[in-house]
Amino acid sequence: MDRIVGGKYKLGRKIGSGSFGEIYLATHVDTYEIVAVKIESSKTNHPQLLYEAKLYNALQGGTGIANIKWCGIDGEDNVLVIDLLGPSLEDLFVYCGRRFSLKTVLMLADQMITRVEFMHSKGYLHRDIKPDNFLMGLGRKANQVYIIDFGLAKRYRDATTNRHIPYRENKNLTGTARYASSNTHLGIEQSRRDDLESIGYVLLYFLRGSLPWQGLKAATKKQKYDKISEKKLATPIELVFHVQRKLLVSLKQSNAQQLECNSDQLRTAAQRVGTSTDNVLLQSTSFGHADAPRRNTKVSKTQGLPSGSTIDVILVLIPGNGPGSRTTCPPDSFTTSAVLYTSSVPIAICVNMVRF
Repeated sequence: MDRIVGGKYKLGRKIGSGSFGEIYLATHVDTYEIVAVKIESSKTNHPQLLYEAKLYNALQGGTGIANIKWCGIDGEDNVLVIDLLGPSLEDLFVYCGRRFSLKTVLMLADQMITRVEFMHSKGYLHRDIKPDNFLMGLGRKANQVYIIDFGLAKRYRDATTNRHIPYRENKNLTGTARYASSNTHLGIEQSRRDDLESIGYVLLYFLRGSLPWQGLKAATKKQKYDKISEKKLATPIELVFHVQRKLLVSLKQSNAQQLECNSDQLRTAAQRVGTSTDNVLLQSTSFGHADAPRRNTKVSKTQGLPSGSTIDVILVLIPGNGPGSRTTCPPDSFTTSAVLYTSSVPIAICVNMVRF
């Protein structure tokens, strides 16, 4: 007999699983709307699904936040019913031969930072930024990036006093080591800057195909985390962020500063690649055409990168930018004030108007 949760959602096939439990497709028995259902045993040692539902409720109405349909206890399970979303950025990255074009990375950066900034505006840190936790929408929302998985999210301001959480040390690593900030590895209480630093690592991963600290071998998880931390801290910061060093490393927790790009620098950069700063990077190219490898074609390790040079990305994000069209393949249909050019610096991400 088919199981029905929440009195109206008939479970279908399983589409995912993890330490939290399992995810199923489900259909509304009256409207036939297809949704996603997360199920977690209420007897698990560290239940988090109802907490995640609380976060979804707090973030409802935000762009790129899935709508919550129902949540509660069904039998011996905690259940959360939300919008069904599309593939994750990690799924798309693998499909595209583990290399995104610069245009795609810039479009994704725009949306990813906007989603995290929205969370911060509501008083929460995500604390597990990674490609798997950003999904594309479906149908008319196929050009929209969604942020998901709030099980590790945490308030960074006291709900009553609005004061920033106190500085603490000796904290266990929370999140995914590959994309965790340097301070997180050092056991320092996370703040807004750590979410942004993690986004920077994700963007670098999309541009390079891997990160310098991937593939390290160790006997235990702790030893592996230590090796990742050592490699991350030993990597010259210029090879990772260049212009963000002071912004990401030395900012105090509560500082809200801006890093602005000089307009002349932007125009010069635009001229060097024959583009312009008219806020439109690409209108007609889709994910499938721009980034996916052709059939029977070996994927180059440097696909998406100009041959014989490294990449310097100058990115200016203007809050409030939205979809520029309704094309079905998202990142390249968005507008942003961004230009890029080749130089001797692997990557520089210059963010304007992002509040830390």
